[in-house]
This record gives sequence, structure tokens and C-alpha cells, in this order.
Amino acid sequence: MSKRQRTRVIRAVQYAVLVVVALLAALLADWPKIADAFFNVEVAAEQFPRIITTALLNTLVYTVLGFVFGLALGVVLALMRLSSVGPYRWIATAYIEFFRGVPALLVFIALGYGVPIAFQLVFDIYSTVMLSLGLVGAAYMAETIRAGVQAVPKGQVEAARSLGMSPARTMITVVMPQAFRIILPPLTNELILLTKDSSLIYLLGLSAEQYELSKFGRGALNQYQSLTPILLAGLCYLIITIPLSRLSSGLERRYGGGLSRSE
Repeated sequence: MSKRQRTRVIRAVQYAVLVVVALLAALLADWPKIADAFFNVEVAAEQFPRIITTALLNTLVYTVLGFVFGLALGVVLALMRLSSVGPYRWIATAYIEFFRGVPALLVFIALGYGVPIAFQLVFDIYSTVMLSLGLVGAAYMAETIRAGVQAVPKGQVEAARSLGMSPARTMITVVMPQAFRIILPPLTNELILLTKDSSLIYLLGLSAEQYELSKFGRGALNQYQSLTPILLAGLCYLIITIPLSRLSSGLERRYGGGLSRSE
């Protein structure tokens, strides 16, 4: 048997196994019970419009607050990492390594419970989620921005300096615009990650008007004893993340690739 024939046989066996598993699942599954647990129309109807007007809207607000704060702080940290001043580099490196190594869950707990106990400084929900998401996101975005700045050809900097531009003006008007074109795909991916991390705000105790998608779905699950609200919450997350994923892919094709969170 030739190599091509063996490949065809193996592929046919794989398809056959997949078909058998699908048929067994279709025949053995209790479809009425599954439909009642996941696709209960009456329970689904009860979730509207609050799942959109409250939960989805709050998720978007929390994500945008965290992303804007994290991006601003990430730019500062990236410039500190690139600075010729040693203490700036050390501070930025320590910050980045710390917040990249600490789970976002602990940051939420620290700001929601630890800081008020230690310093009698209480943040509202919006400030807490902005700081928690932003502090963690900034560590990743700083490395992405730094890599983007370093990816700009040095000839661009030399040309700007030869025209009499100061280092600050060169960075703002020449380097940063080109760097952001390079890092748009990974920044979009970071926005997706922050969207999902915003669900951690449920730890802090929310009023009904402050619920985001995960808290909303969990509360409805306890109320109706049905997984339908969880499924709806997941679909709402997909409404946010799928367009962002497509945007990231499009930007990556246009600008020639990006940097992952691990970088």
C-alpha cells in the first residue's frame, strides 16, 4: 500500500469513528431533557431585555474602562522599559513581572477587600473593575507596546532626528503611530481577554443593576434551576468576542502579524 493510500485509509477510519460517535450520541441522548435544561424557551424569554440592557451593557462598560486605563498605563510602562534611566527600567520590569505572574482573581480580591481593610480606602464598583483589569492588562500591553516600538526601523528614528526633532517628538509623531499599527492585532486580543476577565467582578458583591453577564447568568441559574441563562450569557459573550476576533484576524493579515500575550 502506497503512502497516499495509507493516508486515505486512515482518514476514512477517522471519519467513520466520528460518524459512529455522532450516531451513538444522537441515539442515546435524552433530547427532551437536554432541551429543557439548555433551551427552555420560557426561561430564555424571562431573561430579556435585562440580559442585554443590564448585563451585556455592564460587561462592555467594565471592559472599556479596564482597557483604556490599562492601555494608558501600558504606554507609560513600555516607555519606562525602553528608558536609558536604570531605575525606570527596574520599576517597569518589576511591575510587569509581578502582574503577569499574579492571577487577576487575586487583584480583584486585593482591591475589593484588602485595600479597604488595610487603608480604609473604598472604591466603587466601576473604579475597582477599572483598576483591577487595567493593572493586570497594562503588564501585558506594556510588553506588546515595547515590542512594537522596537519593531519600528531605526532608520525612521534617525531620519526624524536628522530633521531636528527632539527625542520626545520623534517618539510621539514618528515611532508610536507606526508601532500601534504593528500591535493592533495583539491589542485586540487583549481586549477579548479583558472582556472575559471582567466576569471576576462577581466576587465583590453586586447590586442587580451592576450585574455583568456571568453574574447575571449565575443568578438566573439559581432562580430557574436551568442552564438556559448560562447558555444565553455565553452567546452574549460571543456577540462581543467573535467580531473582535475577526477584527484581530483582519488586522493581522493587513499589518503582517502580531504579538501574543505571552510575548
